[in-house]
Amino acid sequence: MSIQKSLLAVLLGAIGTAAIAAEPVKLYAAGSLTGALTAVIRQYQADTGVVVEPVFGPAGLLRERIEQGAVADVFISADMDSPQRLFSLGKAAAPLVFVRNGVCATVRADLKATPANLLAKLLDPAVKLGTSTPKADPGGDYAWKLFAKAEQVQPGARAILEAKARQLVGGPASPPVPAGKNAVKYYFETGQVDIFLGYCSSRLPSAQRLPDPASDQVGMPPSLAIVPDYGLTVVNRAGQQRPEASRFALYLMTARAQRIMADYGFVPVALASPDSSETVIHLIVK
Repeated sequence: MSIQKSLLAVLLGAIGTAAIAAEPVKLYAAGSLTGALTAVIRQYQADTGVVVEPVFGPAGLLRERIEQGAVADVFISADMDSPQRLFSLGKAAAPLVFVRNGVCATVRADLKATPANLLAKLLDPAVKLGTSTPKADPGGDYAWKLFAKAEQVQPGARAILEAKARQLVGGPASPPVPAGKNAVKYYFETGQVDIFLGYCSSRLPSAQRLPDPASDQVGMPPSLAIVPDYGLTVVNRAGQQRPEASRFALYLMTARAQRIMADYGFVPVALASPDSSETVIHLIVK
């Protein structure tokens, strides 16, 4: 039996025959999941009638809120460290990998960046570099891991990149962005960045994504590639996990939910499961 299948069996066993409660499932999730999980929640509510209330934001800051007593049922981070910490503190179940992502660079189009010349562009003193905030947001941690990889390719690169990187999003003191504006797009439009390191996934499904004439998304060369694992855990409330939370966590691992995630650019981990997602959904709904 695979690890994923074993974990799903544990979740299913935890669910039992408990009735669905009226209180919504409270979800805390990484901001990079906003578009995809909103679509999954919409489908889940249509399938089950259960309301899910999401809170999206920098995963490190969300984990701190849960540690400090914020009420949450399910937590999904853009890394495994934050949910693992909650588990080690006895505040959540052992985490499992929900989906994977990649680290990409959004680059000003006239820089003509490619995976082959991306490191040279990053190191160019004239190029302004933006990142998320390490420790507060896994996206920033991944940028710093990329800098460490760059050091192995070109000695001295790490210090240069760490010194020039502007931590513009994902932190408690991030610069303000006008209401309704996409932060990264705003920083490009105002000339504050030429390259921004972030995730390869999108907040839009594939059918709604259009090319941006002002910027390109550039993947990493193999020497700099990073594949983030997104960790999923069910959070304890009053010392135990709500059955409704376990039901939703189980749904997230079905092929139906994973296909939605893939449409937003995430790498699914459960599509190859031999179990029928329709059977699992039936077990959740009944």
